[in-house]
Amino acid sequence: MTHVAIIGGGPGGYEAALVAAQLEAEVTVVDTDGIGGSAVLTDCVPSKTLIATAEVMTQTEVAGELGITFGVEPDGSADRTADASVDLAAVNQRVLGLADAQSKDIAQRLEREGVTLVRGHGRLDGPEKVVVDTGSGEQVVEADVVLVATGAAPRTLPSAQPDGERILTWEQVYALEAMPEHLVVVGSGVTGAEFAGAYNALGCEVTLVSSRDRVLPGEDADAAEVLEQVFHRRGMTVLGKSRMAGVERRGDSVLVSLEDGRTVEGSHCLLALGSVPNTSSLALDTAGVTTDDGGFVKVDRVSRTSARGVYAAGDCTGVLMLASVAAMQGRIAMWHALGDAVSPLDLKSVSSNVFTAPEIATVGWSQRAVDAGEIEAEAVTLPLATNARAKMQGVQDGFVKLLARPGTGIVVGGVVVAPRASELIHAISIAVGQNLTVDQLAGVFTVYPSMSGSVAEAARRLHRR
Repeated sequence: MTHVAIIGGGPGGYEAALVAAQLEAEVTVVDTDGIGGSAVLTDCVPSKTLIATAEVMTQTEVAGELGITFGVEPDGSADRTADASVDLAAVNQRVLGLADAQSKDIAQRLEREGVTLVRGHGRLDGPEKVVVDTGSGEQVVEADVVLVATGAAPRTLPSAQPDGERILTWEQVYALEAMPEHLVVVGSGVTGAEFAGAYNALGCEVTLVSSRDRVLPGEDADAAEVLEQVFHRRGMTVLGKSRMAGVERRGDSVLVSLEDGRTVEGSHCLLALGSVPNTSSLALDTAGVTTDDGGFVKVDRVSRTSARGVYAAGDCTGVLMLASVAAMQGRIAMWHALGDAVSPLDLKSVSSNVFTAPEIATVGWSQRAVDAGEIEAEAVTLPLATNARAKMQGVQDGFVKLLARPGTGIVVGGVVVAPRASELIHAISIAVGQNLTVDQLAGVFTVYPSMSGSVAEAARRLHRR
């Protein structure tokens, strides 16, 4: 029987463990912080739970248009000034409770599948041995196959050190018991935009500091423009082309210094500066595992490292840091290592989502790639303002964009900006993944009225005789 040792219990680790157990390997998972990793305990599950609360608040934005009021004046008339309020302590208690419950559910599933769980810090001692510091001694796990899936941690700077109280990373915000009076979010990538949007919706004054000329510089430019307009409309201050020099705490406030000499004072600061891999203490060199200058493990499309029998998955590889990608890397690693059928990782079939309001979902080739001449494609964009369902729901912002190859009409990419865009992108993801044409996508019935009707309509507009 093949023995598989997995260091790290996040999506890359636990999904790999389930595949390996299904293929009848003997599996040991070494985990430090809790099964589920940061994706379940401090990142995806907690942040999206917080955002779910914020989403309810944003829905009140169009309540008046829909004929809904929240209070009544003494004379019986509608009180349109009544505001909903948020108990942040209760929100965060729910957030952490759901994260813990999800972690326990995954651990129980692994145990039912016969996976051995070892709590402690694991490191390599050559390519076929994992040494675990359990806190009370060392345990050695011999393995035929090793998977490194240790994830990544929030990046900080010498001039911007979190204290866990006023200067925070995204892993620390759930300790807050009261709503910040003024939250300064540094970093306008996905994490920064999501938290800035969420806290703004929850009623907090928010300033978003962006070193680039727009928010979400890595996303579709049209989508980012819509989101920035929404942020401004909802009262958020967005400082573009404003690189942070440092942040310091001053009693019950924080002062964020910008490189151009300006300062921004707030009650709290959230650092969203990217991630660094958790690889420095793994003794990867003992197994001959190569990393890049940033410490990320180098892997190929079937998750192999430079060391025979050693694989890596998830954020520690720096390959498109998404929980879904980490999970797929882990599965691919086990399929390959244990001799099952496997297809190499195809990043062009990966769908991703920014959980702002509205959400921004993408898949396949981007408009930026088309504009740069990397691929030839035609595009059509339909604003949701013309969609009947959107009108009914008071949706004011968003669009559907499809990219298709000229001549063949094969769908190669798409963008959806809408409430629940993470659900709407699935039809486009199937089209991209299965090389469907716009005519095939348009030929499938959609419900009327529905947001998905705009996907079919965009496909129809790309039809060529």
